[in-house]
Amino acid sequence: MMGDLSITKSILSISSPGVCLFPGDNRASRNLARQCNEYAGDIVRRRPTQFGFWAVLPLPDVGGAISEIPYALDTLHAAGFALETNYHGTYLGDPLFDAVFAELNRRKATVFVHPTTPCMRHTGSHDHTAVTVLNEFPNPMFEFMFDTARAIINLLLSGTIKRCPDITFVIPHAGGAIPPVIERFTSFATEILSLEVEISSNLVREAFLQQFYFDLAGFPFPDQIHGLLRFVEPQKLLYGSDYPFTPAKGVVSLAKKMDIGLEKLFLDDSVRRGIYVDNAKRLLREFKTSL
Repeated sequence: MMGDLSITKSILSISSPGVCLFPGDNRASRNLARQCNEYAGDIVRRRPTQFGFWAVLPLPDVGGAISEIPYALDTLHAAGFALETNYHGTYLGDPLFDAVFAELNRRKATVFVHPTTPCMRHTGSHDHTAVTVLNEFPNPMFEFMFDTARAIINLLLSGTIKRCPDITFVIPHAGGAIPPVIERFTSFATEILSLEVEISSNLVREAFLQQFYFDLAGFPFPDQIHGLLRFVEPQKLLYGSDYPFTPAKGVVSLAKKMDIGLEKLFLDDSVRRGIYVDNAKRLLREFKTSL
């Protein structure tokens, strides 16, 4: 597939449901995280010009995650880390994860945030049970987009983004559902709730400029992309495939739609080349990963 689409290098990562498959069994999560990271690291070692990887962390096990960070970066030479939007209902901006983000910030890490199933609570004793809101539709169809928005809002309102200026975040699917709710959640936080947090749509725009990239996996064309471009410049856009959850045939079809969409949006060839190649090169150079 990489050959068919002229992709010279891919960044591999673990998606939903991650490695914490048995809540409370930290040992199993740590072991699986290590196995996945070493497997990906071996691929990169054997084919360094073709692959890099985002390492997985055994969250919500904070101790295990902090221990895995240096191993992934210093021994396996990961390009960064892939985190889920929530871990059994605990979102990334929760104080539980402050120590993890402090270490990621200290290491000037890149963090790829991938959506997962939103975690809801039933009545009675069934706490932290992930359910599908509309059972007839799979979660990735639209719930993943909403959970991306929840995670970004949580990271911003918790102050995590501001406290961690040396982390660069990569958000998939053109930001999911975040663009159309930015004005609402920022204004609601200050004008309705009077939260003690400095937030506005302009500050979100500034955070996106300084600390964020957005990939274009999924279905951002022809319409979704316009909302994101209200808040980010094309220099912050990256190609993304969602392979193998999007099968090869779908990846090829979506790449063609992206070609058409970008040609309509950006007449400048250098801008389009940036989205396909140069923006990723710049991002990965920042983290000392060759491309």
